[in-house]
Amino acid sequence: MFDLPSAELRKKQGQAPLSDAETGTAKTSRSAPMARGNENLARHRLKLLFDPGSFEEIGAGVVNRSTDFGLDKKQIPGDGVITGSGEVNGRVVFAFSQDRSVMGGSLGEAHAKKITRIQDLAMQAKAPLVGINDSGGARIQEGIDSLGGYGEIFRRNVRMSGMCPQISMIMGPCAGGAVYSPALTDFVVMVRKQSYMFLTGPKVVKTVTFEDIDAETLGGADVHGKTTGIAHLVYDDDEAAIRGVRELLNYLPASYLVRPISITPTDPIDRDIAGIEDVLPRSSRQVYDVKKIIAIIFDKKSFFEIQKNWAKNIIIGFARLGGMAVGVIANQPAAMGGVLDFNASRKAARFIRTCNAFNMPIISFVDVPGFLPGTGQEHNGVIAHGAKLMYAYCEAQVPKIAVILRKAYGGAYIVMCSKHVGGDVNLAWPTAEVAVMGAPGAVEVLFSKEIASAKDKDVVAGKKLEEYENKFLNPERAAQRGYIDAVISPEETRHKLYRHLKSHLGKTEDPVPKRNGNMPT
Repeated sequence: MFDLPSAELRKKQGQAPLSDAETGTAKTSRSAPMARGNENLARHRLKLLFDPGSFEEIGAGVVNRSTDFGLDKKQIPGDGVITGSGEVNGRVVFAFSQDRSVMGGSLGEAHAKKITRIQDLAMQAKAPLVGINDSGGARIQEGIDSLGGYGEIFRRNVRMSGMCPQISMIMGPCAGGAVYSPALTDFVVMVRKQSYMFLTGPKVVKTVTFEDIDAETLGGADVHGKTTGIAHLVYDDDEAAIRGVRELLNYLPASYLVRPISITPTDPIDRDIAGIEDVLPRSSRQVYDVKKIIAIIFDKKSFFEIQKNWAKNIIIGFARLGGMAVGVIANQPAAMGGVLDFNASRKAARFIRTCNAFNMPIISFVDVPGFLPGTGQEHNGVIAHGAKLMYAYCEAQVPKIAVILRKAYGGAYIVMCSKHVGGDVNLAWPTAEVAVMGAPGAVEVLFSKEIASAKDKDVVAGKKLEEYENKFLNPERAAQRGYIDAVISPEETRHKLYRHLKSHLGKTEDPVPKRNGNMPT
């Protein structure tokens, strides 16, 4: 069962007690939306998620079959989970919402069968599935039947992966085996000071490792939003989280069989973006916020960022270009100079595979000086994670367009959607620098002896630096070899991307016959 934080600790954190939920009063932290009238919290969340009047419940009369440990006296219709389907923004969506006012929302055999039933129906209908998790974990009274129920859910999570979008909302405790289902889904949404995810709770941790830690620090929303990257979206309360899920669903197709939703654009594709180049500093050694470029190029206010507080040196999210939904990946010079590390590689690789699964074209903005050096990176498997990023770009069959804004050095140039890993269209601004490494490092390697033997070392070093910059630190050589399709002026970027995107929407590739590729882990 879930190891709840003490009432005293929650009081210090400004939260309402959680223990009442397990006794049937369905209280949560004060950030959650409270039910209205006789309506319970689980049902209220579904009401907020679905379009008004569209939700149809399935399996409302189901009760548990177990009679051990007094369960024969607790046969409550629904067995602690509400399941059904309806419409979100006018499109069919299936969902389940765990009800912590019924035996702590614990999962037993009947509870699990209701969830697996709704998973099966979502797969058959080729429609998204939203799971609202708020549970004390496995129902101890039902023993192996409870554990078997989790296994059946996990198997369907895997089967559904890449078929239809799966979104997990963690709206309360989620611990032990229960955490694996959200981890298998496409997106995890959490609420601050209310939702928790961990394999073992604070009491077990203290018993085994002697660490004295509270639930929020061990597995709260910000921990998974900033440290582990497990949470893709983090919000302050239930209403904001549900609004976020509704917005996310606006970008995603119903399944792999259809294209993402296009809307009638309200932002003219020929909108003037003159002056966008001013976002770049004069010196290539100075940092800037690539989000400013993203905001200018894509339809106004359409960028929906994912995992914004984790691995900040790379930006991922969804946006619209002329009303068409696309995935966006961009190196972020404002964080660690935009260098790639093992976490940034993991973040981008997973996002690429998500976009590819759901027919989402990918637009990449490149400004990367290389991979971060150091024992910490090497010992954390930066080789495997960098290879994972490369694998994802190579594997993706959706349209892939890249724009080199500034630096594109070494192996990082290759893995960031270059022609060599399958980029369909590769553009560059005149400020692009495509080379094995930056000028100072290259000159030191190439001309160290010549500079060391010169009478005026600074003059010779300066000349060699200028020579290298003129020859290599521009996009012309890459364009001459066909690795860059065009060098464009920055103010053309929005229109050029739109035209190339439209040209490649019908792209198809015949898959290589095999069981599966063996992606680095």
